[in-house]
Amino acid sequence: MAIDVKELMEKVGKIRILTNRLIDERLSGDYHSVFKGQGVEFDEVRPYVAGDDVRSIDWNVTARTGTPHIKRYAEERELTVLFLVDVSGSQCFGSKSRSKSELAAEITSLLAMTAIRNQDKIGLVLFSDRIIKFIPPRKGRTSVMRLVREVLACEETRERTDISAALRFLNNIQKRKAVVFLVSDFQDTGYERELRVTARHHDVIACSVGDPCENELPDVGLIELQDPETGDLLLVDTSDRTVREQFRANAADSVEGLLTFLRRNGIDHIAIRTDAPYIDDVRALFRRRARKR
Repeated sequence: MAIDVKELMEKVGKIRILTNRLIDERLSGDYHSVFKGQGVEFDEVRPYVAGDDVRSIDWNVTARTGTPHIKRYAEERELTVLFLVDVSGSQCFGSKSRSKSELAAEITSLLAMTAIRNQDKIGLVLFSDRIIKFIPPRKGRTSVMRLVREVLACEETRERTDISAALRFLNNIQKRKAVVFLVSDFQDTGYERELRVTARHHDVIACSVGDPCENELPDVGLIELQDPETGDLLLVDTSDRTVREQFRANAADSVEGLLTFLRRNGIDHIAIRTDAPYIDDVRALFRRRARKR
């Protein structure tokens, strides 16, 4: 399916307006308080005053001047923020006014714009069962809109999801600690070990993207369902209560399995859905992190 450039730019413009308004009205100041830089950096040497920590004395300057001086350090504020965004076939699905891929673009824009306002660098990895595109971290508002364009411009595919491969790629190209937003519907298996490894080196936040029809089948009789990543077709009788209950139970087990894994490994999580606003969930995430600090 060819990309309609005009439609794409209209979507990008709408997302830019939406996310700017949400940041101004609801997120101002929250981001800075919950994400830390990589450590501390040297600030200055100044004369010692009563009450200063003697362990901070700079003995070389003290010997040279004949009076005690101490080293001062400041928190290193600049962060590298990377977005790992799933653009596999299942992300094209959406039973409401937007698809999961459009929702992924919105949340990426919101978080990226917030990071840019904090003078952080942002980068992007688009993945399916392969790495689609990598944009190295950089500063500037134009970087945000490029990220959004790239997420939205990914054409509909039948490609599967390989979260492990995306995480291995990230760990190979980003040696220094970064804040990593993993945006996916997590319709994959076997990625847990790689996610644990990544979370030990980076500050990982899992952003699970979902649609209500993935959790519960409507009672609409006999329908044909298609796997968006393989194209396989399946005839399902949704009027059968047992079928609907089994579908609901399987979906609930999948969600609970993901949440349990994330909790056990200390990985922050935010769940967003195509049929619901997400700004309060983002604020709740920031507040949880603030309490931890």
